[in-house]
Amino acid sequence: MNIPVKNNISWVGKRDWEVEHFHGKEYKMQRGTSYNSYLIREEKTVLIDTVDLRFRSDFVRNLAEEIDLKKIDAIVINHAEEDHAGALAELLALIPGTPIYCTANGVDSINGHHHHPEWNFNVVKTGDSLDIGNGKKLIFIETPMLHWPDSMMTYMTEDAVLFSNDAFGQHYCDEHLFNDEVDQNELFDQCQRYFSNILTPFARLVTAKITEILGFGLPVSMIATSHGVVWRDNPVQIVELYLKWAADYQEDRITLFYDAMSSNTRMMADAIAEGIRETDPRVAVKVYNVSTHDKNEIITSCFRSKGILVGSSTMNNVMMPKIAGMLEEITGLKFRNKRASAFGSYGWTGGAVDRVATRLQDAGFDMTIALKAKWRPDLSALEACREHGRKIAREWALSPLPDSTPKPADGILPAAIVAAAAVNRDGVAMAEAGEGTGQKMICTVCQWVYDPADGEPNQGVEPGTAWEDVPDDFLCPGCALGKSVFDPFEG
Repeated sequence: MNIPVKNNISWVGKRDWEVEHFHGKEYKMQRGTSYNSYLIREEKTVLIDTVDLRFRSDFVRNLAEEIDLKKIDAIVINHAEEDHAGALAELLALIPGTPIYCTANGVDSINGHHHHPEWNFNVVKTGDSLDIGNGKKLIFIETPMLHWPDSMMTYMTEDAVLFSNDAFGQHYCDEHLFNDEVDQNELFDQCQRYFSNILTPFARLVTAKITEILGFGLPVSMIATSHGVVWRDNPVQIVELYLKWAADYQEDRITLFYDAMSSNTRMMADAIAEGIRETDPRVAVKVYNVSTHDKNEIITSCFRSKGILVGSSTMNNVMMPKIAGMLEEITGLKFRNKRASAFGSYGWTGGAVDRVATRLQDAGFDMTIALKAKWRPDLSALEACREHGRKIAREWALSPLPDSTPKPADGILPAAIVAAAAVNRDGVAMAEAGEGTGQKMICTVCQWVYDPADGEPNQGVEPGTAWEDVPDDFLCPGCALGKSVFDPFEG
């Protein structure tokens, strides 16, 4: 099957309605994808990219029905990943010796996938060109790390078509090929999801490379991507969006995501969200449970947000595994210009919240003080969570709040709530609740922390009791060992 693209350019790719994941299980497909391959028939016949490895036989068979394969004069591989070059080996088995045009890193990557160093590689750099006859050329533009080191784009003169590789694409499958033919909401949702989850780490390179390409002064009438639609109607619109998204993008939105062993941390998330909405009704507040929600949807929401709040119950004195995985992924995405805070419920020890806060700071977020709740939040603890949300709304507001917004509640937070130490950009801890009540002590066996501000009411130790005044028969609530196993807590 082929679809005319423009003049002597045809789409000869493959639609994939059934694919559910990409990059292993890391990217969940919502609307399938397409593997776009293009056949150019001028005085020379050129194939640009192939399709995914799973469709290699169908692709070669369909291409052979379209054209005598021996008439293909050159193959351009903009990117060597198997969803772009997966049919290369099967195709070249039928037409050995056909020149392959790719970057130097492309040679390494293609050989790494297919193990055929004898293939006829032609290494190209930015500005190199291939004359294809009829007064037309293909001009090559290296785009390393968008999103692999081997990546490049190919520009066809006269027709002014940019074969853009992964840039400006989306994992989106539709019976129609062109951007003006499909559902616009679906299309742009998938464009932003693709950028958020795949290209965000390279945002600075996106801006620099687009600026470089625009600096060539080449007219662009159409952008032919490797996945999803071909941009023929106002193709510059997606270029402008990329420049906007790459510029430390944020909306007036706050995303909360959490995982919990029971409903305690979820109750905190709901109350914090309520406080934010109550104080600043203009802000969009999104709440997700990482165990049940689409991970890539959460990441897209984080990308759109001015700040995120991450909640975790404490399990074995560390954060919940799915939260740890999500934070690892967010760290790799290198979000910029965003704020963050940690929260969570605990029973014996509250190490998860501290770890979450540290991980967020390491990921480059501008940190706001964290919040802990011991056991199941009661009414006063939930009110403290709402107050925390109000504080977040005021501190993170992008413009002055309406005069009618609630003011901070008077008094001290209940003992069930512990404000964790926030850490500023210089790594300096800034204690809030409980400051000045004495040295905290940590059990060296189970990591339970004694906070003088809370005391230990279950053993008759009242809030405000300094460690030296704690009875000698005191036992650690976490492991039932005595005072001798405690050391000063410097966290």
